[in-house]
Amino acid sequence: MEGCAVRLDRRDFLRSCGGCLAAVAASGLAAPARAQARLSGADIPDHEAMFWDPAESQRVQCQLCPRKCRVDDLERGYCGVRENKGGKYVTRVWGAACAVNVDPIEKKPFFHFLPGSNAFSLATAGCNVDCAFCQNWEISQTRPEQVDVYSLPPRDAAASAAQSRARTVAFTYSEPVVFYEYMYDTALAAREKGLRAVMVSNGYIQEKPLVQLCGALDAIKVDLKSFREKYYKEVCSGELAPVLDSLKLIHAQGKWLEIVYLMVPTLNDGEAEIAELCDWVARELGPDVPLHFTRFHPMYRLTRLPSTPVASLERALELGRKAGLHFVYLGNVPGHPSESTRCPSCGAVVVRRVGYTVLEVALKSGSCKACGKPVAGVWT
Repeated sequence: MEGCAVRLDRRDFLRSCGGCLAAVAASGLAAPARAQARLSGADIPDHEAMFWDPAESQRVQCQLCPRKCRVDDLERGYCGVRENKGGKYVTRVWGAACAVNVDPIEKKPFFHFLPGSNAFSLATAGCNVDCAFCQNWEISQTRPEQVDVYSLPPRDAAASAAQSRARTVAFTYSEPVVFYEYMYDTALAAREKGLRAVMVSNGYIQEKPLVQLCGALDAIKVDLKSFREKYYKEVCSGELAPVLDSLKLIHAQGKWLEIVYLMVPTLNDGEAEIAELCDWVARELGPDVPLHFTRFHPMYRLTRLPSTPVASLERALELGRKAGLHFVYLGNVPGHPSESTRCPSCGAVVVRRVGYTVLEVALKSGSCKACGKPVAGVWT
């Protein structure tokens, strides 16, 4: 999961939504600022949820994620944001943002999607898993009534994104699957403004909603937590198999896909596990799907573990290359040579990066300037 600006006070929120107000004013464009009234719990409007079925005795069956929560009247699903009200399932986070920021797209990270551009990034409260290492647990492991929430309906979010000069709206920080309806409507509103839309997700979602979502998004980054069911169950309260299904489905839908794997010392960094993961990606998704191995730092409920040794990450890098993957990166290691993208045909650097900064793009119409061969990605 990408690190984020978490709880916002009103001043921070307005600054973020204004999206580089000073830059906009200097350009002579109209001032953005779309509203953003602070919402109390009672003020958050209900919005009918998608993907659920009625059940007996006013219960509902959620069909959004693999948990398939059966929810009694006046109760909520595991995510804490979808509620049964008299036999009707509603979402409590439509238009209710708790984190907004303008980030480099490389921070998500997307390395092969509009490099060097900015993403207007937003989140609501809630998640459908509970990772012991979560960076953003203050918003992901809470309900919308327990954090500062501001009104930012989809069209206002899209307008603010356009005025911030971001090229993309990114749904990120917490788990966008749980604010599906808000994400979907905002992605469509962003498209009307000529913007792209991307999701940073755990990939824990059912097939039908994912297929529909792919029609609204331009790229998806999935945080693959491990290549072992045991880890998913014990460390994340989730399941591996549905996530692997999602990865294959996203790729089959033709959406640009990148994968991040947070390497946690002693828990998911074994050489055999990493090798199996790399082989699976090469076999099921192909060599052009970027795979980012990211450095863990002590966080949330895993403060007893050390940071990932760089040597472990470099072993993973070699395993990825050995499996035939064209694009393997190391994350949270600023200045490492693997931050830059190389042409798989001739080895020339085609995107030179340091941290989140893009120093050079040596591509012409999506092809390497040195050898002329195409490089996989969405470059313009």
